[in-house]
Amino acid sequence: MLPMPTKTQLAARLPRLIVGLILFGFGIAVMVVANLGLSPWEVLHQGISRNTGIPIGTVGIITGVLVLVLWIPLKERIGIGTILNVILIGVVVDLTLWAMPDTIDEMWLRWVLMLGGTVVIAFGSGLYIGAGLGPGPRDGLMMGLQRKGMNVGIARIGIEVSVLIIGWLMGGTVGSGPLVFAFGVGPLVAVFLPTLSLPPLYDYDDPDPGMYEGAL
Repeated sequence: MLPMPTKTQLAARLPRLIVGLILFGFGIAVMVVANLGLSPWEVLHQGISRNTGIPIGTVGIITGVLVLVLWIPLKERIGIGTILNVILIGVVVDLTLWAMPDTIDEMWLRWVLMLGGTVVIAFGSGLYIGAGLGPGPRDGLMMGLQRKGMNVGIARIGIEVSVLIIGWLMGGTVGSGPLVFAFGVGPLVAVFLPTLSLPPLYDYDDPDPGMYEGAL
């Protein structure tokens, strides 16, 4: 596990992390309501949810835990941000979907939710990644594979195409979601992240990751 930050470091970083994860979960939920398509992982979560009756956010939590198991042979290190990522996003998704209508008929409003959710997810990503308290389960998996010498681009494409197909076969909504994520969320995160990032706490490439000197 990554070293526990000091109280001063947590005071500066934990609010950003929590707000970012809440925004991320809210953005996913409004995209589910828009019903115009989801990211590959959310297509999988929705497909499992539709076949089991388990709420989609809860499916995301279970999937996140299972992905963390894959960290063990890769010797990836869990941080407080990793744990909160697994739990908080799924809880927010379920609570938001409980509070919102199941369907919306107006196409223009569905697109507003779809595109608005994309911006909210990107901004939330910038906050929680920029807090530097540990990667999410899927990002950590990619980091571990990269350190093992695998081409991370090919690995990500292979994994996300696989979960997308499985989710679609199980009844998840594909639509324009994967394209929106690829060409919307990614570039927007690149815009937000430099402004929202704090100095790094950890050297993730160090097998014994101590705190960086002078980190907040």
